[in-house]
Amino acid sequence: MRVRFWGTRGSIPTPGPTTLKYGGNTSCVEARTEAGTLLIFDCGSGLRELGQRLLHESNGGIRGHIMLSHTHWDHIQGFPFFIPAFMSGNRFEIYAARDIDKKLGDVLAGQMEYEYFPVSLDRMESRIGFHELREGTLAMEDAKVTVQYLNHTSLCLGYRVEADGHVLCYCTDIEPNSRVLVRSDLRDRMFEMSVDEALKAIVHHEDQRYARFIEGADLLIHDAMYTREEYPSKIGWGHSSGEFATEISLLTGVRRLALFHHEPVHDDAAIDALHDTCQRIADGSGRQLEVIAAAEGLELAL
Repeated sequence: MRVRFWGTRGSIPTPGPTTLKYGGNTSCVEARTEAGTLLIFDCGSGLRELGQRLLHESNGGIRGHIMLSHTHWDHIQGFPFFIPAFMSGNRFEIYAARDIDKKLGDVLAGQMEYEYFPVSLDRMESRIGFHELREGTLAMEDAKVTVQYLNHTSLCLGYRVEADGHVLCYCTDIEPNSRVLVRSDLRDRMFEMSVDEALKAIVHHEDQRYARFIEGADLLIHDAMYTREEYPSKIGWGHSSGEFATEISLLTGVRRLALFHHEPVHDDAAIDALHDTCQRIADGSGRQLEVIAAAEGLELAL
């Protein structure tokens, strides 16, 4: 399975000279299995360039599975600019959490109403299927995909993909349920414990459940919008610190962590600094964890 980042930013696109290294497009990640199954995570502004690449590489109809974490604007704003969806012969299955009162198709059509966009969703000539999900497991061709709710300000899903003998977890827009990850009396030796012991030491049962969801991932793409110092003033906004992402990865045996959903005010230097902090935590733990700051154009093989 191969992974490519097309948009790594959160909240709003941030083009400019200070974001050249990590990019300014909002969330969009492509994954492909060895059999060629196309998986797309989120439809931020990075989706436009992915669409151009798909058209360039296509020898026929394009088929893909689009998994939305949720429908906040920075995760769907690229959808109206996804040219393959306007072309007949292509097929896309779109997945998101089942909302309380709005259908997924209506939400995506809403941002393409004439007040906001010149072309309506019904002008898309590709075959589009909408799938509203609850927690559970489903098959997407040769990939097994498990979905679980994340702690965000709206209904939000994390995705665990198992394919080609590897595990990819995509978990953005998540906030810890407790201000303290593990019991205070165990914190000094939390990285000395086995994974099972560490999971039991996690304070909040929903954080425990999340830890089991990401356990053993070969690659975890995780929300890392804030630093540990910034987070206290952002509690309740639905995002994580890079340090939290690193510590829960270490506790659960994750092999590679990609810091993701970068804060709009963080320039390249700030993301470099956050990455260095997180890698130092990993190096000091005595466990094997590679920390990466997700950048547009970065390709990884699992």
